Parts: sequence; C-alpha cells; structure tokens
Amino acid sequence: MDEMKIDIGIGAEDRKAIAEGLSRLLADTYTLYLKTHNFHWNVEGPMFNTLHLMFEQQYTELATAVDLIAERIRALGFPAPGSYSAFSRLASVKEAGDVVPEAPEMIRQLARDQEQVAKTAREIFPVVEKAGDEPTADLLTQRMQIHEKTAWMLRAMAKGL
Repeated sequence: MDEMKIDIGIGAEDRKAIAEGLSRLLADTYTLYLKTHNFHWNVEGPMFNTLHLMFEQQYTELATAVDLIAERIRALGFPAPGSYSAFSRLASVKEAGDVVPEAPEMIRQLARDQEQVAKTAREIFPVVEKAGDEPTADLLTQRMQIHEKTAWMLRAMAKGL
C-alpha cells in the first residue's frame, strides 16, 4: 500500500524543521519529567511533604506534555524520538546524576530546568511562524506559559533557602 502524502498547507522542509525543534523540546520535557520524578522519590527534610506533592503535580503535568509534543511531531509526518539515547543526544536539560541533592538544590535545579524548557520552546517559534503552523504555535505558547509559571513558583520557594 502506498503512503499517503501529507498535505496540511506546510511544506515538507518546514515540517521537518519544526519536527526537529519539537524533538528537542520533547527530549528536554522528558528529561525534566524524569528528574522531577526522581526528586519526588528522593526529597527529604522539613519541606518533604510540600515538595513531594509539588514535584508529583509537576511530573504528572510533564507526562501529559510529552504525549502532546510527540503526537504533534507525528501529525507533522515524522517519527518522535523515544529512547534514552535519543533524548540524551537532543536534550539541553541535564540529568540529575547519581548524587541526590538536598531539597534547596533540587528546587534551584528544577527552576533552571523549567526556564531551559521554556527557552527551547521559544527557539522553535521563528520557523513555526514562518510556516503558519498555528497548532504548533499554540502548543509552544501553552508550554512556555506553564514552564515560566512553574519556574517562578520554584524561584519563589527557593528564596531564602
């Protein structure tokens, strides 16, 4: 059976460039998901309950986000990366590593990482706007809004720690 040609009003070259940008966003989002989940499991100290619950809310939101981003890549006609090796190659967010940081450092790292994911989303905008890809622009706007708000909340929590 022949493959159907994708004809959504965005040329193949632009779709490829957008999918590549979204793949970087997916890798950053998944890496942040894993790091946040790790911190949820391993946080200790007087803020345990607050942070344990907050990190759970954050990784749950990120789990939904990775699906939305991957599905947009697929809608554009490209395979979504889905392996640790691909994510490691594509991500600008760094993994937590083997040493579990203290709670204040967890908060600082996650604030910086949330900001990084917002920056990764923002970097994709020029090609998305040029191509008139409103669905991706909408997705990116929502992701930036969530990451910027979460970073603000983490920075506010880190103040004085």
